[in-house]
Amino acid sequence: MSGRLAVGRTVALGILLALSALLLVASKAEAGRYAVAQCGWYVGADASWADTTGGAKFRSDAYCVPPAGSDPFSGAHLKSLTRDGQSTVTGTRFARWRWTAPPGNGITQVRGSWWHALHDGIEQRLGGVNWGGGFEPFLQAATTETAVQEFSRGFPVGVSAFEDRLVCARGEDRWCSLDQTSWSGLRALTITVDDPLAPGAWIDGGTITDGGWRRGSQWVRLVGYDAGSGVRFSEVSLDGVRVGLVEYPCEKVSIGGEWRGARMQPCLTKVDSAQTVATTSFSDGPHQLGHCTTDFAGNVACAPERQVLIDNNPPAHPRAMTLAGGEGWRRSNDFDLTWENPDQGPASPIAGAAWRLSGGSGFDTGERFAAGRDRRSLHDLSVPAAGAYPLRLWLRDEAGNEAAASAVTVPLRFDDVQPKVAFSTEGSEEQLKATVGDEHSGPASGQILYRRVDAERWIELPTKLVPGAAGAADLVAPMPELGVGTFVFRADAADFAGNTASTTLRADGTQMAIRRVSPPPVAKAKPVPKGKSRLFARLRGGHGRGDSLTVPFGAPALLSGRLTRADGAGLGGRQLRIVSRPSRGALQPTAVEAVRTGEQGGFELRLPPGPSRRVTVSFLGDGGQEEARREGLELRVRSGVTLRAKPRQLRTGQAVTLGGKVKSAGAPVPRRGKLVAIQYLEEATHRWRPVLVTRTDHHGRFRAHYRFRYVSGRAAIRLRATALAEERWPYAPGSSAPVTVSVQGS
Repeated sequence: MSGRLAVGRTVALGILLALSALLLVASKAEAGRYAVAQCGWYVGADASWADTTGGAKFRSDAYCVPPAGSDPFSGAHLKSLTRDGQSTVTGTRFARWRWTAPPGNGITQVRGSWWHALHDGIEQRLGGVNWGGGFEPFLQAATTETAVQEFSRGFPVGVSAFEDRLVCARGEDRWCSLDQTSWSGLRALTITVDDPLAPGAWIDGGTITDGGWRRGSQWVRLVGYDAGSGVRFSEVSLDGVRVGLVEYPCEKVSIGGEWRGARMQPCLTKVDSAQTVATTSFSDGPHQLGHCTTDFAGNVACAPERQVLIDNNPPAHPRAMTLAGGEGWRRSNDFDLTWENPDQGPASPIAGAAWRLSGGSGFDTGERFAAGRDRRSLHDLSVPAAGAYPLRLWLRDEAGNEAAASAVTVPLRFDDVQPKVAFSTEGSEEQLKATVGDEHSGPASGQILYRRVDAERWIELPTKLVPGAAGAADLVAPMPELGVGTFVFRADAADFAGNTASTTLRADGTQMAIRRVSPPPVAKAKPVPKGKSRLFARLRGGHGRGDSLTVPFGAPALLSGRLTRADGAGLGGRQLRIVSRPSRGALQPTAVEAVRTGEQGGFELRLPPGPSRRVTVSFLGDGGQEEARREGLELRVRSGVTLRAKPRQLRTGQAVTLGGKVKSAGAPVPRRGKLVAIQYLEEATHRWRPVLVTRTDHHGRFRAHYRFRYVSGRAAIRLRATALAEERWPYAPGSSAPVTVSVQGS
């Protein structure tokens, strides 16, 4: 027996030391505190009752919750009573009501009301249970007092439990008489509990923590734990701003404006909930998600913050939308589109481009999406048939935001249909007319030609294109002076997409031909046969010469040649007719000049600076020599371009600003601006490679930006601007002088 006692005392001492250490640590922090109401205010009792006699000598009686609307204390009581019919009870035996603090908590004060009927050594004792399990009474009575009296007692060091005992206050070798019933009563208790333990808080998943960019309403799962008073609130926040609050079910009652627990542990110890977070009130970018729990005693604990990415705003419209080859009509059903993305700042990156293509006859692709982070181009687009189709394009970010209202529209114009051309059926001795029709890109140019039916060479007539109704025009040319014989006529037409058509028929399907009959023969002298003539001509300029010559912008050229007989002898003093026809798109008219050959038949003519042109030299013949003609001389003039770059020295990740001008002497800048390609010199192959394509304004000026992203080490990069070939641009491709930009890599 003594051995067991020693072990029990040792265990009790260890528990006491551990609890003392726990309380010492807890006392260093500001502990939370809460009050518990018992047996009154319509609140029951969270207490246990026990009898050390095993129920033989004592019994309990409890009535704490009177009917609603009545006095909340009317008849309320917690009693321990001696049993009727029993004669005695051994000393130290007792019955008790016990209120136990939650684990880790301590009772620091008790207030309430007590009364009793006590006989023959029976006492009522009120006291605390220390951390070693010992009962330490602070209030006791040994005589009957049935008037309800109030009491209040604080504990400098919190106790683990509070007890109300009805005890035989005599030694174990003595007894108390039970002839008269003794009892103890208690009600209207307010028990103050110190809770030094902070609750636990966790963020346990949810869509907002799944990673990536989030928008709109998201949810988060909150988990909390508290072993003391229990978890009362969970609060979720973004950047410290509350966005959600959950109040968990707790057994509590409001008394005098104060919430008191209705149980010693009023709230749940473990809670979890799913909380909706409305992200639309927050700016785009990274934010800190927080979760804090508060227990019933007011202790607060917060989980580590989690970074979340929020974006609720769609990207702005794409910038600098450019269609490769320009927005004019084309014969190739292949379209490539490039653009620049707006700066997203702290918001989510561009995830791709949405687009929609529509057109006549109800054609509609519906909304399509081309994925790709920071996508800046669409390639290999096509349309179902000839016509103009507006393409609408807008951007989508990685959060899924997009706004079709921000779309930029660019037309895709495709025409692979030849124009329709036919000579007019109305005869006229003054002029020739052919009607041209093209329902898509429209008539752009044309030419009327003629020849004798037995000749091979067609002769061009000065032709005008006279616009008519939409998609129609007339080719008009003066009637030439026809000799005797049959002459056939041909009309060539082209539309703005470059499709061509040719015909020798009238609208009614008959051949466009005119027959001239010779007048009655008149006796005349036999004609003297004419000698054959030979005409040589070539172009010179720059560093080249020949039938085809390319010269720099603003440079003149020299046309030279020689007129000879069939045997090679020069024909001096003969007049030659030189016709210069500027390329399509030039403002200059066709130039006709006359030059006379020298003594040996040679001639020269300076061709002034201007756009590209075709040159024809003709000798009309004379009394002794046949006519001669030299065609197919082509003078090509390169486009004039300037380029400047600023800054000339920069680091990887920085952008260079490129600007310059395309010179347009004798030609208007295209309506949409002149196409200019920025190129760099590839050192390995010594070839110029494209960097970007842009357009000039109506004055020929252009400006573009390029960011160097992948340069390592130090590199000297040579750049140039090239004016590309284009419909109705009367210059050959030409490039600026190179500029060198120095880039320092990371």
